[in-house]
Amino acid sequence: MACHPSGSGSYTVVIIPLRTSLYSLDALRFYLWINRLKDLEKEKDALWSGLEILEKARLWYLQRLDENRARQDNIETKSGFGCCQEGAAEARACLLRSRIQRVNGSLGSVMSEPNVMSSSNPSLPETVADSDLRWHNSVLTQAVSDRNRQISVLELEKDALLEQLDELQAH
Repeated sequence: MACHPSGSGSYTVVIIPLRTSLYSLDALRFYLWINRLKDLEKEKDALWSGLEILEKARLWYLQRLDENRARQDNIETKSGFGCCQEGAAEARACLLRSRIQRVNGSLGSVMSEPNVMSSSNPSLPETVADSDLRWHNSVLTQAVSDRNRQISVLELEKDALLEQLDELQAH
């Protein structure tokens, strides 16, 4: 018996007579060959599933980029400088950034080491600690961005006040 790929992606089984003994070396080779083909088929299916997931992730990232650009353009046209709403929107954005960073890290590790077994993955406490550090990093990054925005606003206000003072002194 032998398996040959047919045009539809499935396999056709052709029976090849073996020696009379099922315990012969030919029977063992054939059994191992069939198992290897089955394993290769499973691996191919897993790779296709992974490709589908990556394509969905790519589309999701593109959609988020478009939404982000639209929001950024909207904010810049309204205010003339990047001023952002406080509160729930910032918390949501911070959480989203944290999740994106986590997914990016996971995808990066899969892409750099695709054959690493699950036993070498970090333990749950290490993963939780890493997630907490990423979250705190995102929160601190957001706080720094907010402070920089506030500094920019104050500098613009200072420049406007200095111009008004110059105009008053000139008259």
